[in-house]
Amino acid sequence: MEHHRVANTVSGTVGGHVVQAENIGSVHIHQSEAPPRPHQIRPPHGPFVNREPELAALLSALGQVEAGGLGIVVFTGLGGVGKTELIAKFTEEHRARFPGGDLYADLQAYRHQGGVDLPELLAGFLRALGTEPPAVEAERFTTFRTVTAERRCLFFLDNVEHAAEVRALLPSCGLVVVASRRRLPALRMDGAEVRQLGPLSATAGADLVRAWLGSERGTDGELAELVELCGGLPLALNAVGSQLLDRDSLPIGRVVAELHDREGRLAVLHDEGSDLGPTYDLVYERLSPQGRALYHLVGVHPGPFVSAELACATGVEQAGTALKELRAVHLLDEVVDDDGLEARFRAHDVVRLHAYSRTRELPGRLELLARVVAYFRGRASLADRAMGPRLRLQEAGGAGLPGFSSGAAALEWLHAERANLRAVVEEAAGRQWHGEVWRLCESLWPLYHGRKLYQDWIATHRLGVESAQWDNQPAAVVRMRNQLARAHFERKEYPLAAEQLALAAEQVPLVTDRRVVGVLYETDGLLCLADGRPGRAVERFTLAREANRGDAHGEIVQAYNVAQALIADARPEQALAVLDEATAQAGRTGDDDMLMKLPLVRARAHRALGQLDLAVAHAKDCARRAEERKQYAKETQAHTLLAALAEELGDLELAEHSRERLRELRA
Repeated sequence: MEHHRVANTVSGTVGGHVVQAENIGSVHIHQSEAPPRPHQIRPPHGPFVNREPELAALLSALGQVEAGGLGIVVFTGLGGVGKTELIAKFTEEHRARFPGGDLYADLQAYRHQGGVDLPELLAGFLRALGTEPPAVEAERFTTFRTVTAERRCLFFLDNVEHAAEVRALLPSCGLVVVASRRRLPALRMDGAEVRQLGPLSATAGADLVRAWLGSERGTDGELAELVELCGGLPLALNAVGSQLLDRDSLPIGRVVAELHDREGRLAVLHDEGSDLGPTYDLVYERLSPQGRALYHLVGVHPGPFVSAELACATGVEQAGTALKELRAVHLLDEVVDDDGLEARFRAHDVVRLHAYSRTRELPGRLELLARVVAYFRGRASLADRAMGPRLRLQEAGGAGLPGFSSGAAALEWLHAERANLRAVVEEAAGRQWHGEVWRLCESLWPLYHGRKLYQDWIATHRLGVESAQWDNQPAAVVRMRNQLARAHFERKEYPLAAEQLALAAEQVPLVTDRRVVGVLYETDGLLCLADGRPGRAVERFTLAREANRGDAHGEIVQAYNVAQALIADARPEQALAVLDEATAQAGRTGDDDMLMKLPLVRARAHRALGQLDLAVAHAKDCARRAEERKQYAKETQAHTLLAALAEELGDLELAEHSRERLRELRA
């Protein structure tokens, strides 16, 4: 029989999918899921006046963006001059013209000791855009440029201090709007439109106040004087205006007179010639006792966020009412988060500076700071223990504080409070409260190990090592150096990790708990695996397992490591025997965390033996357990393995299911 070849050709413009083949069995065409469209820039707070030239600059840059280019607009000016409100107003009016979404980053929240954690900031942008950030931090910059090449987004970078910070965060296209209290003329070399946002004129400020109070209250002269005394800053006018709204009988002339009386009383809030001290003094003195107590907390707390729980724990009475009061007079703004946790609030930088000035000589200031540190250490200890059993040197903390419903909830709280936690560690170290520092660092292990916040991890643990040494706690020194070594290991900085292990080993003769020595064997085993020496890794993990005899969780963890090393050493049958014993022990002791992790290693062992169906079953078990516990990193590993196994088996349905779940996890 003669076989006729069939040729098919395609010409012209084709939209959609094209399949060309001689013989087609079945074709599965999967439409790609629409990427998420984040909306992170907050809505404007209220009336808006006198910013037409700045809005025109933004619209001009948007025209460049819609033509396929990159637009950069920089607004510099005093704190409280209205930079954020201007950008919020522009975003609200033109959000539909950014189909890729709008994203916000406050660089102050990522700034530590003068530097900004740019890789972590980009990781947040990438997740918001539906892309899992690469583990290698340097790759996040190129991935970000790739992701933004085909998406028109608006990026708002707040509290920028240096032009280099903006350059590192520029997308391939879109509109980048920068707010800074510093002049950034160097960005003009990058094509940026740089504008200084000045205070409101007397007329514009009066119009703003009349928009709140109506036309019947106050004379033109009184309003002009009020605007002048507030420095023309909308933030200060908001604070005074809110109190005027709350007290209909309070004459504007009286407020003006009181502001005059306070001239020169406080010389703390100088910013390029604008002194807002008297304005905020007046607002402060009209607060209720509980409102003042909360304001003191804002001034003492080293971190950027406060909550009702923190306020209650540090002695603020009627914390909920106090929060409402400070929000009403624009001293606090609620942080816009979708993490489902308790509401958190943040004060503007100018407000925080004033609050600090009011508490510098406050009686009991140090005691209040100690309560803040104790709260975060206790709450972090509770969060750590909610994650499951592991070796801990410190006693249980957090007595009297609320616990967590699950390990997943605990991890989310740690991540949401990461900026506060780092600030508290640094403040406690500066106060030489050494016991608080290393104990807090020990409790932060699940956050840093689970969420890979490497810069915070390394910075805090350097302080943890020093504090443990000053506290004369050899076991804690070993623990801190080992946790620091693990950060360097995960960043593939193997020589630095080995250096920390060597320094930790010097303390071993002073350590009585053999489990502490076991953590050094474990990390050394990981280094051996990374160095291509699986046989040596088996030996080190076995020593770690022996050091943990009597500690069920420690034994199971090291069995998990031994099994991974055996697989790498081409001994999967032995690995399965070790896993059988570890799984039985985890079942007897109710170690849910390890019951989640062990099936993934078992799946790899079966894959190495060519038993792909068994490998799929165990990988699915791991994925299910990880999803239940909201351990997304482990679930990602399980579905990554499942997708690979499905390809080997030719199981298109399983492959697509795992890829779909991976897309959801990355989003």
